[in-house]
Amino acid sequence: MKNLVGLVVAFLMFSVPAIAQEHKDEGGGGQHAGGQAGGQKAGGGHIPSHGPTPSRGQTHATPSKPAPAHAAPEHQAVQNGHPEGQVQENRNANVRPHVEPRGDVWVGDDSGRNDPHYHLDHPWQYGHFTGEIGPSHVWRIEGGGPSRFWFGGFYFSIAPYDVGNCDDWDWSGDEIVIYDDPDHVGWYLAYNVRLGTYCHVMYLG
Repeated sequence: MKNLVGLVVAFLMFSVPAIAQEHKDEGGGGQHAGGQAGGQKAGGGHIPSHGPTPSRGQTHATPSKPAPAHAAPEHQAVQNGHPEGQVQENRNANVRPHVEPRGDVWVGDDSGRNDPHYHLDHPWQYGHFTGEIGPSHVWRIEGGGPSRFWFGGFYFSIAPYDVGNCDDWDWSGDEIVIYDDPDHVGWYLAYNVRLGTYCHVMYLG
């Protein structure tokens, strides 16, 4: 009888942590990714096989204040990790831009070519990104923050309008994949492999 009780106790000791870990994993980094596709959550290591397709619609975005003439956050004062005077209200407070794993559907990138939040007077002022673009290469963020982060000797900044969409990024280790932005000249899209979310980013050199 003592052996049976001992076996039951041992079984419970090993099974309860495993069940708890399973539930923890289910609610992990995809909580801001916005929904599931066929029971598969965004993020969790999934890498989209392609970037978004060009948007067919016109922009419906109305900025709460005038869009910046150009975005050069590395030359602006930074307070609390955000470029001063550049942060606008997060348009995706409930559902962040993300990629649905089934079909690699890019959700939240449909504002159109004329979205004033991504207008640049001087696109590509620091040149084009010369590293690998697309799913064939995963980069690991080595440091920084939204206004300036780096990996592999390349520097980028998050679009001021997207800063609220990356507050859960790990700036010292998250893996990202860079994709071309087919709609907004001067921007790339940085996809966070852990979270399944993405932001518009500018190459800084």
